Amino acid sequence: MASAPAASSAVLLVVVLVASLAAGGANAATFTITNRCSFTVWPAATPVGGGTQLNPGQTWTINVPAGTSSGRVWGRTGCSFDGAGRGRCATGDCGGALSCRLSGQPPLTLAEFTLGTSGGNRDFYNLSVIDGYNVAMSFSCSSGVTLTCRERSCPDAYQYPSDDSKLRSCNGNSNYRVVFCP
Repeated sequence: MASAPAASSAVLLVVVLVASLAAGGANAATFTITNRCSFTVWPAATPVGGGTQLNPGQTWTINVPAGTSSGRVWGRTGCSFDGAGRGRCATGDCGGALSCRLSGQPPLTLAEFTLGTSGGNRDFYNLSVIDGYNVAMSFSCSSGVTLTCRERSCPDAYQYPSDDSKLRSCNGNSNYRVVFCP
């Protein structure tokens, strides 16, 4: 039988591990990205996610860690990739890669986010058409409003760099939904 100090140490270790795991994931977010368009969209996400092909009706889910800042999700259109993930997109291309490491080239409708700021209690998100418009998009968090952009002049999106009236916030540890062609 284990001695009392050894058993206490083992219990303490388990408690610390469980607490660490719980705290580490406290502000992680799940992004569910759905294509409701009648055409294929190749969504991309940086700095986490990369990119994929979404045929009409398909969904892609990515997990974004707490503390992620300057995150972006956008839809690419008119893409063609080879088996190695190299190719080109008519809009939103990111250096010819299926899995993006760079931001897309204009025109592109952007969903932008920063997770776990203000001590991990707040997330911030917005839509932007500063770099142009290429596909209709809605963007929402589980504890905030839904932003929707169906045209270049959509009122829910940033239109120009000094426009600071479109930023929204929601509780930390929220989950997000991006829908193309809402």
